[in-house]
Amino acid sequence: MRLSRRGLLAGLGSLALPRAALAIEQNRFPVEIGVRRITAFEPRSPEKRRFGALQFRGGLVLSCGHPRFGGFSGLWRSADGRELVSVSDRGYWLTAKIVSQGGRPVALEGAEMAAILGASGRPLARSRSFDTESLAIAGGVAYVGVERTHEVLRFDWAGQGVDARARSVPVPPEVKRLPRNRSLEAIGVVPVGPLAGTVVAVAERSGREDEPTLGVILKPGRPELFKVVRHDGYDITDLAFLPSGDMLLLERWYKPWRGVGMRIRRIAGRDLKAGALLDGSYLIEADLGFEIDNMEGLSVHLDQGRTILTLISDDNFSFLQRTLLLEFELAS
Repeated sequence: MRLSRRGLLAGLGSLALPRAALAIEQNRFPVEIGVRRITAFEPRSPEKRRFGALQFRGGLVLSCGHPRFGGFSGLWRSADGRELVSVSDRGYWLTAKIVSQGGRPVALEGAEMAAILGASGRPLARSRSFDTESLAIAGGVAYVGVERTHEVLRFDWAGQGVDARARSVPVPPEVKRLPRNRSLEAIGVVPVGPLAGTVVAVAERSGREDEPTLGVILKPGRPELFKVVRHDGYDITDLAFLPSGDMLLLERWYKPWRGVGMRIRRIAGRDLKAGALLDGSYLIEADLGFEIDNMEGLSVHLDQGRTILTLISDDNFSFLQRTLLLEFELAS
């Protein structure tokens, strides 16, 4: 095959690039993830397992030298708990298999990252829609909430996986008016009841410190709004539904150099409706005395009838923070 001068120069240029730089330009690439096991959620009480309504199963501190690794803000696990999918707030997918022993996570295998693709096939990381903050997968479709541009995107996950291109989900004008950096941090799909299959999203904080935040029920053709009461300065960072239809809200308080807090609230599924002002009881609350960081992703699956909650943290690509993967069982 005859090469043009331009083609020859391009080829030579690619040979000169470091391997890591080449990997960044590929749509998908493997990543090697190191782990350190967390056996005690409260280090000062290593024998303690029960925290509020949750039983700690175990956790991992994840580390990786690839520059795209980190910033994970949305999380999903398959029905059997073996597959993990996360999104970073810089427009990348993370997929991996979770290895468990004795009911505890011990490693991630087969990890890959991939650029999340827009409708044109261009990576979202190179567009205004790079800030992907929330994830839910149901019925073979992945839904991603995008901050700053206030979008909900859908992907043919069952058919194309990480190679799927984004398709826009219509949102009401109230969503487009959310604060630029406090938008759709939480997204989920209702599993049962009158709203089964409906996408629900909640803003991190839509108003002042003491005001409820906005939520939306994305019914096709007629989206409906509701609000969620906020307490003690905590912001909403993710949501997931229990098999019963009750909604769990992951909440976080975080200030650089000052500290971090985490809570999970349970809201009755029957209360989720247009015009509602939602509130509920807390399942767990933790601060820096526990093994937490900037917790932003939440997923629910069943393990032999037990309800398992998995959380992931956003390290903000900072050496001062950690990427944590934590597992809890909802106590009966």
